[in-house]
Amino acid sequence: MSRTALVAVGGNSLIADERHPDIPHQWDAVRETCEHLADMVEAGWQLVITHGNGPQVGYILRRNELAAPQVHVTPLDLIVADTQGSIGYMLQQALSNALYRRGIDTPVVSLVTQVLVDKNDPAFGRPTKPIGGFITEAEASRFREEGGQVVEDAGRGWRRVVASPRPQRIIEERSIRHLLKSGCIVIAVGGGGIPVVHNDQGELRQLHGVYAVIDKDLASSLLARNLGVDLLLISTGVEKVAIHFKTPQQQNLDHVTAAELACFLDEGHFAPGSMQPKVEAALSFLRQGGKAALITNPPNIARALRRETGTWIEPDK
Repeated sequence: MSRTALVAVGGNSLIADERHPDIPHQWDAVRETCEHLADMVEAGWQLVITHGNGPQVGYILRRNELAAPQVHVTPLDLIVADTQGSIGYMLQQALSNALYRRGIDTPVVSLVTQVLVDKNDPAFGRPTKPIGGFITEAEASRFREEGGQVVEDAGRGWRRVVASPRPQRIIEERSIRHLLKSGCIVIAVGGGGIPVVHNDQGELRQLHGVYAVIDKDLASSLLARNLGVDLLLISTGVEKVAIHFKTPQQQNLDHVTAAELACFLDEGHFAPGSMQPKVEAALSFLRQGGKAALITNPPNIARALRRETGTWIEPDK
């Protein structure tokens, strides 16, 4: 196999303009992102692609609420599966088209992926994962009155939150390996994967979905470690990781060791549900033998791979 990279594409980065979250504008963002992914393929990288789905899940949940008097609601595990299909389809088509224009005949495959979580994970009692678009403080108050839970997200506004248990095992990992060995680009673990638990029934262990959303960066890190890829690339909405974010003392990070980044994490520089899980994912990957991690935004992927920008995280020497 050539150099392998797992590229985790953020759900928010697929919505370039928060004022225009509609599907045509999402297509524009997906196509732009896939041009940068095609650059990587042309440069010799074999890719596994994962993606977020926070905004998209939130929109579907809102449609559920508005349509509830007329049609049945959709469980959250099926919503995650829906977004794996829809976003996976968009990435698959856009990347295939970009490769075709470059004369590259590499199959791109989207795989509906389940991820095992612990049904006793304490996260089920403390919902923290933001989903959906940003809402005003007045809208957040109304949502609380209706029994929902919201958090203020990194100074950008209010968002709904659901449980986010830690990923334990990727159920379809063997299939992902087979597809990679056959030369495919694989899109998997969309939205962190469909969260499933074991439901013990006598001697049988059956899987079933649960009401949660797994953080896609932590699931991506788990998959990257298990596959032994050369690079974990987390594509997000900012060019570089920063400490003292959105303050006069903001300092962008160009190159850090895992130990240095862990110190910044312990000091509380990274917001939960935003940059914190990305940093945790990078550290987990490196601590389990990963070679390098990179965090940047889609337009700067090529420059970042040349080490001209982005935040590179290397293992401790």
